[in-house]
Amino acid sequence: MFKKLAISAVAALTLSAGGALAAEEGHVHDVDFSFEGPFGKFDQNQLQRGLQVYTEVCASCHGMTYVPMRTLADEGGPQLPEDQVRAYAAQYEVFDPELDDYRPARPTDHFPEGNDPNAPDLSLMAKKRAGFHGPYGTGMAQLFQGMGGPEYIVAILTGYTGEDKFEAGTTFYENTAFPGGWISMAPPLYGEDVEYADGHSNDLHHEAEDVSAFLMWAAEPKMMARKQAGLTGVIFLTVLTVLLYLTNKRIWAPIKGKKIG
Repeated sequence: MFKKLAISAVAALTLSAGGALAAEEGHVHDVDFSFEGPFGKFDQNQLQRGLQVYTEVCASCHGMTYVPMRTLADEGGPQLPEDQVRAYAAQYEVFDPELDDYRPARPTDHFPEGNDPNAPDLSLMAKKRAGFHGPYGTGMAQLFQGMGGPEYIVAILTGYTGEDKFEAGTTFYENTAFPGGWISMAPPLYGEDVEYADGHSNDLHHEAEDVSAFLMWAAEPKMMARKQAGLTGVIFLTVLTVLLYLTNKRIWAPIKGKKIG
């Protein structure tokens, strides 16, 4: 009897700890992004929509200082025409040390810093954050679902409950995805924040997914080339393995057929 009570107590503590861990980490749901999996690839239209959300909403606070604007024309990315990339870059101003003054940005320049010094840079945010950890930090979820950086961003953008509180001179907003449940960033998206040129739905969920996909591309712009190289390597190794097996079988065939008397 005492053994059963002890086991029940341990189970209760384990479940309690697991629940506390989940509450501390926040809730992140899986999203079926087009670029996931060994054969996945970025959706060019989604990346262009995500660029629009970033430009019209996120860029007012957050920068992407590690991303050159010329990469917007690269294959596998938003793939904007060269003239559009030049026009996009020209809407920003960057400081030129040679001129000792500001000038319109060029495609060779990087995205500028954000206006809020406390806002984190978003260049690598999709790679820096992990949405999936469990169970109990074993990493098994990451094995099947990936790191979950884009899912984490989607969860943050859609996880606001509408509740807020004021503590220590700062307003905090309740967010079901943020560790601890409260975040100092006000809701950046509400849905219908931008008007997509392709007529795609601009509700909150789609806007969050679009900008998250764009930030994933910004963090790993050569993902498609890496996947293609990996697939080529796997095919090459498979063919090589088959040839080595057949060669080995042919070489040892005369010897294996003999009987040792």
